Amino acid sequence: MASPKKKLQGLVAATITPMTENGEINFSVIGQYVDYLVKEQGVKNIFVNGTTGEGLSLSVSERRQVAEEWVTQGRNKLDQVVIHVGALSLKESQELAQHAAEIGADGIAVIAPFFLKPWNKDVLINFLKEVAASAPALPFYYYHIPSLTGVKIRAEELLDGIQDKIPTFQGLKFSDTDLLDFGQCVDQNHQRQFSLLFGVDEQLLSGLVMGATGAVGSTYNYLGKKTNQMLEAFERKDFSSALNYQFCIQRFINFVVKLGFGVSQTKAIMTLVSGIPMGPPRLPLQKATREFTDNAEAKLKSLDFLSFTGVKDGNLEACS
Repeated sequence: MASPKKKLQGLVAATITPMTENGEINFSVIGQYVDYLVKEQGVKNIFVNGTTGEGLSLSVSERRQVAEEWVTQGRNKLDQVVIHVGALSLKESQELAQHAAEIGADGIAVIAPFFLKPWNKDVLINFLKEVAASAPALPFYYYHIPSLTGVKIRAEELLDGIQDKIPTFQGLKFSDTDLLDFGQCVDQNHQRQFSLLFGVDEQLLSGLVMGATGAVGSTYNYLGKKTNQMLEAFERKDFSSALNYQFCIQRFINFVVKLGFGVSQTKAIMTLVSGIPMGPPRLPLQKATREFTDNAEAKLKSLDFLSFTGVKDGNLEACS
């Protein structure tokens, strides 16, 4: 894999953790999953054991095994494997960070602890610093997702002076819709070469305009190719095409959000699109309904996101 000094940029797939029907981790398909991401979606960076990967629903032992399998299967195929090591327990988070370093991961990320919460920036940084210190050679990323953690400390505030406290700090996964906060993260840190990774897939173009250096998200598992086309259009300053791609992606996401879209539904869609069985989610999440999967499949076909046999529908929605 790439040297840890290389900047994390471009698309990063937030990986799903495949499970068997009885809820055990299905390690046997991860090699196939890696090949699918690289060859079919053009995605060569991954974010393991995050929200999409149900990381907080796995035991520490399972998280270690999942991380190991992704690093092993991704060797010489993926550019960067970043492992999310956040936990409610500092000791568990440190153990996972140390383990990520031992297995040759390219970076670690941590969410704010969300039960007994840090109440200000300094307290949060003290927690993150202790985790980062357990893997002193690895790039460290903060995973900002206030809608799930309930920790509302602004990312812009957190970044101010963070490298003085955490020398390995390299950037941020920003999973929030507050573009003022994100814009200020970019504006106030021009000199620092941080990786500022946008985490709201349906708003990625807005994030790019604000200065995002890349993106981490669940839809890049199956819409990576389409999103890469948007990134390429943006790079060549063809903003009209980039907007067209973003609207196209939004049509699908808007449709599934109205049906109820989360980790369970992401697993169902990925199984459908890739043909690799992702299995059910772990409780308390419930398996996606057959009705959801059928509706999602019809929408993917109408947008020309699925290669399927037979004559394509002459649908006005299809994206170029």
